[in-house]
Amino acid sequence: MNKIIKLFLIVTAVGFLASCSKPDENSTSSIAHETVPQKIYHWKLVTSWPKNFPGLGLAPERLATWVKEMSAGRLEIKVYGAGELVPALEVFDAVSRGTAEMGHSGAYYWKGKAPEAQFFSTVPFGLNAQEMNAWLHYGGGLELWQEVYEPFGIIPLAGGNSGVQMAGWFNKEINSVKDIKGLKMRIPGLGGEVMTRLGALTENLPGGEIFTALQTGRIDATEWVGPYNDLAFGLNKAAKFYYYPGWHEPGTTMELTVNKKAFEGLPKDLQKILTVAARAVNQDMLDEYTAKNNAALKQLMESGDVKLRPLPADVLEKLKEVSDQVVLELSETNPNAKRIYQSFNEFRGNVIDYHKISEQAFINARKSPE
Repeated sequence: MNKIIKLFLIVTAVGFLASCSKPDENSTSSIAHETVPQKIYHWKLVTSWPKNFPGLGLAPERLATWVKEMSAGRLEIKVYGAGELVPALEVFDAVSRGTAEMGHSGAYYWKGKAPEAQFFSTVPFGLNAQEMNAWLHYGGGLELWQEVYEPFGIIPLAGGNSGVQMAGWFNKEINSVKDIKGLKMRIPGLGGEVMTRLGALTENLPGGEIFTALQTGRIDATEWVGPYNDLAFGLNKAAKFYYYPGWHEPGTTMELTVNKKAFEGLPKDLQKILTVAARAVNQDMLDEYTAKNNAALKQLMESGDVKLRPLPADVLEKLKEVSDQVVLELSETNPNAKRIYQSFNEFRGNVIDYHKISEQAFINARKSPE
């Protein structure tokens, strides 16, 4: 019996030693996988905003940080402010050409290249931020947007939303529609076309040029974003009448544009990291504006001779009338625009009907805290 036990122990020991010396295939594969250097992708992201500007400028910075962290450093994105690599209003071209792999801007700036792109930024009296996100991500809007940018070699992603903006800063009171005639105003997109039809002299200026233009009298009025950003630019020091609501930009989506070839050159996991990070940044910007705007408005009101005014009801009514005409005409510019308008308009009708008994009804019933 003792011999049998001794023999068993010897066989067991030999087997154990053999298993220790034999390379484990899974272990070897794991070690090899860990030691093989992985490719690091270095991208450039150009924006239409001043570097690190609150809200607008911080969103691409956060995107770059989150992507680097989630990819363990495999995708590094360097962010350039307006004018650092390309001018503010040349972001679209830079991404299309591949000068930069990504851009952060607003789709309504590219109306000269694709007029229907304006639907994907904001539409006067259109969708608010919550509704815009819903249309893009669950109402077919994003797919239509991708079709519009396909010929330019660009993939669009929602990259933030400012919420309902302010109507803007004016150096004179707006008491009637007649006061708009001859007004020199900085206002882009479809809102700019509406103001032009009412007799205003409109132009589009990059954000960094607005204060000087307003202060020197080059323009009489400007819209920008809202209290949080308007305070950062010090617009209250160049004009005193501050009007609301932002009829022209009820829920402005900022866009992240990605060069299609560069995107397709990424591994699948980095593609997913980038798109998920964009969704996070899109919501994060709206959260930031919602949290910061009211405090900024109070600071503006305490800073000096700022006069907060609602636009007169008859002015808003006329703006709505002309806006409907402008948007309808845009829908007739090409087949793409017509399809987008139909999708947008149908979604707007449905969401308005529901929000009458949900969001709007609740806000009407809610009272300010004592």
